Amino acid sequence: MAYTVTQLISNAFYLSRIKSRKLESVGGDDIYVALDLLNEILSEKSVEYRLIPYFKEFALTAVIGQEKYSVPTLVYAETMTFNIGALRYAMVPQQRKKYFGSSRVDNIQALPFSWYYERVKDGADVYIYFLPVDAYNMKIWGKASLTSLVASNLTDDLLLTYDQFYIQYLKYLLADRICDEWSISFSPKAAKRLESIENQLRDLSKLDLSLTKISTLQSQGYLNWGDVNLGGGWRP
Repeated sequence: MAYTVTQLISNAFYLSRIKSRKLESVGGDDIYVALDLLNEILSEKSVEYRLIPYFKEFALTAVIGQEKYSVPTLVYAETMTFNIGALRYAMVPQQRKKYFGSSRVDNIQALPFSWYYERVKDGADVYIYFLPVDAYNMKIWGKASLTSLVASNLTDDLLLTYDQFYIQYLKYLLADRICDEWSISFSPKAAKRLESIENQLRDLSKLDLSLTKISTLQSQGYLNWGDVNLGGGWRP
């Protein structure tokens, strides 16, 4: 059974208690005001990306000698790898100061070793070093921004994009935002339920905060200097 954008907005109004489910329908300007509020919420999830539970793969093709790549919709990147044939190699993430501020030879073309991403409007810019010496297939696992909704698609089925639990979360968020817009208090019971849902979402797809120690002498794991200088990326 479909769950449309209009249905989400109507249920949010009923949850806010501004409209009575049995006595009033939601329509007219109320729909479009709520749609604007809903799009504000979807945009804000690009900042609070911990509350986007969906990880996805972003595929890139390296360009020989190119350091910077634009990745639309990327709001959080957790891992980046590249392939030589069927073999996948991990790359080392770096922070801004180390990537842009450390000493290095800028024009070396070799196997990519480190990477860094910077948020920009509507996505992120990804930087890699060494500059790729070949057109490697590269993959980023991360989170994408949520897509804005438009007035012409009010009958779209949200279940084709989101799980039922996430639609419920958007309903509670929108009801809270509607209460702010109409200058009334959000129900304490509903506010507590919203807090509970957010706590569950944060635990659903936790960010991996584990630390990895990197050694140039290790036999497995990240690409090391032996791979770069001696093995050409290959190892037994």
